[in-house]
Amino acid sequence: MNYVKACALSELEEDTPKRVELDGTPVSIVRAEGEVFAINDICSHANVSLSEGEVEDCMIECWLHGSAFDLRTGKPSGLPATRPVPVYPVKIEGDDVFVSLTQES
Repeated sequence: MNYVKACALSELEEDTPKRVELDGTPVSIVRAEGEVFAINDICSHANVSLSEGEVEDCMIECWLHGSAFDLRTGKPSGLPATRPVPVYPVKIEGDDVFVSLTQES
């Protein structure tokens, strides 16, 4: 897998999404429940940035219509979204967060 540096771990606040762009792909990096997740930053329902939404219980909520997506799987928890968003593998090396744009699900 080809990993690219996304950000510094020290830049991430718990339950606060950070938007980055990796090779032209918008990605939301989230530190939640002791882990770091990378999920595509575009809502599958309304084509808006998920990083502008809130994070709770390992879910990121789209600010526009309230669809929430599981940070582990990208699956929506309910309407109006019906399609998952891609999630990406993450690895931590020291204070660096690396993401592979190869989809896990």
